[in-house]
Amino acid sequence: MTDNQKPKLAVWKFASCDGCQLSLLDCEVELLDIVGQIDIAYFLEATRAELAGPYDISLVEGSITTPDDLDRIREVRRLSKILITIGACATAGGIQALRNFTNVNEYISTVYANPRYIDTLEKSTPVADHVFVDYQLRGCPINKYQLLEVISAYLHRRQPNIPTFSLCMECKRRGTPCVMVAHGTPCLGPITQAGCGAICPTYHRGCYGCFGPMETPNTTALSRLWQEELTVSRGDVVRALRTFNAYAEAFRKESESYEYAGR
Repeated sequence: MTDNQKPKLAVWKFASCDGCQLSLLDCEVELLDIVGQIDIAYFLEATRAELAGPYDISLVEGSITTPDDLDRIREVRRLSKILITIGACATAGGIQALRNFTNVNEYISTVYANPRYIDTLEKSTPVADHVFVDYQLRGCPINKYQLLEVISAYLHRRQPNIPTFSLCMECKRRGTPCVMVAHGTPCLGPITQAGCGAICPTYHRGCYGCFGPMETPNTTALSRLWQEELTVSRGDVVRALRTFNAYAEAFRKESESYEYAGR
C-alpha cells in the first residue's frame, strides 16, 4: 500500500481526562508500526498537524456533556467511515455521569461562582446514545494492546479479538488467589470485563470495575453476596457500582434498584 493510499486516522476528545489518548501514545515502539500503515490525520494530543476529512477511522474519547459536544459528535460521525469509542467516558458516560443520578444544577451552583455561564446537558452520556458507533473499547484507561488489536483488525479487515468474559479469568490465568475467598475483600471482578490483567487483585485489592460490566453479568447475585457474606452495607454496594462506569446499564440498574425498591 502506497503512502497516498494509507487509511486516515483521527483521534477526538470530548469530556474526559485524556488518559485513553495517552494510552495510544504509550504504545511507543508499536506506534511506529501504526504510523507506517496509517496516516494520523488529526490528533491534537500528539501533533498540531491536521489533514482534512473524511477519515477512515475515528477514535473518540470522552462523554457527551454539552450542546457543543452533541453538535461536534454528529459532525465527527459524518466525517468518519469507522467510529470507535475508547474508554469508560465514551462508552458509559465516565465518572462525570455520576451527576446523572441527581439534578445537575445542584452541582453547577456548588462548583461554579457564576453558574449562568455554564451551558451543559442534563446528563453525561456515552457517544452511542447519540450516533452510531462501530465498535466500543472499554477501560479506564483502555488497554493499549487492545487498542492495537482493534486498529490491526481494521487494517486486516477482520473482527477484533477482545475478551468479553469476566476479570476472574485473568486472575485464574495469573494464578492469583481470589481476594473474596482468601481475604473476604469485596471485589467487582466477577461482573467486570477482563482487560487490565487483574492488577488490583494481584495486589490483594478488590477490582473497581474499570472495564465496565462483562457480558451477561449477574450483578444481583454479587451484591447479595457482598451484603450477606462480606457484611458490606447497601450504601457501600451502591458506591462501588458508581465509579468509572456508573452509567453502564448493568451497573446503573443494580445501583438504582436499591433506591427504588428500598433494598
